[in-house]
Amino acid sequence: MDTVIPPPPLHTIPTIDGGAFPVRRVYCIGRNYAAHAREMGHDPDREPPFFFQKNPDNLDPSGTFPYPPLSSDVHHEVELLVALATGGSNIAAADALDHVWGYAVALDMTRRDLQGEAKARGRPWEIGKAFERSAPVGPLHSAATVGHPARGAITLAVSDTPRQQGDLAQMIWSVPEIIADLSAHYALAPGDVILTGTPAGVGPVAQGDRLEASIAGLGTLSVRVV
Repeated sequence: MDTVIPPPPLHTIPTIDGGAFPVRRVYCIGRNYAAHAREMGHDPDREPPFFFQKNPDNLDPSGTFPYPPLSSDVHHEVELLVALATGGSNIAAADALDHVWGYAVALDMTRRDLQGEAKARGRPWEIGKAFERSAPVGPLHSAATVGHPARGAITLAVSDTPRQQGDLAQMIWSVPEIIADLSAHYALAPGDVILTGTPAGVGPVAQGDRLEASIAGLGTLSVRVV
């Protein structure tokens, strides 16, 4: 098909064994760990899940995070990333893991001051969440190799100081439940990725900080704030 402008490049993230995973959409679940919900001033009871989105080209495997403009309060949030090989609508939770290609360590970097202003005005969060290079990401590990992690440490340190320490088992909504609920609202497809929430301990970063985000079985993502 002829296009009136050059088509934008396909965005991909690397895999640990070589090759690249093409990204279609990026879904994020909010407040999916009870302690984090409390630290953000919300009731951690098992309310229905809610979602927001980032853009595919927000995913950044470079190992650097440029401190973004228009903010003086940028926070780290370590998360498990789930990558889908197949999709569909109204996927049953019992079948959800059959759609997963693999997993990675990722960061949901957040312009907390801009997000807070949007919340106060009843506006969408994207100004605080979906800015350029706002999702540093490590290489994908295939589910065929690592299985489907449902428990294990998820941690983040800033310049060797521990900040976030949790366990995947503390998710309010599990990965199968997240996929099932998302698929009731959207037609999921190959190339979709999901960020599954962050444990307590989120906090600000500054230029020069070194972030070390780890998930058991998936290694460590090292990111320098520049």
